[in-house]
Amino acid sequence: MKAASRALLILLLAAGASGCAEVAPWERGRLAKAHMALEPCPEIRALREHTYLSREASSGAKPGAGGGCGCY
Repeated sequence: MKAASRALLILLLAAGASGCAEVAPWERGRLAKAHMALEPCPEIRALREHTYLSREASSGAKPGAGGGCGCY
């Protein structure tokens, strides 16, 4: 049992350490491109969210309410 727990601990430590990597300064420009972002078009998302909330006329998970006229 001890050997199995040690092997599991070593495996978890190796998996955790392999996820960390340093990014060289000359590689940062490539990683900062728009298609690498989590939200590539935040303006479009915000516009769609605003339209949805103004038409929905209810407040659920997102803060906002409207009567269908587009006002807050």
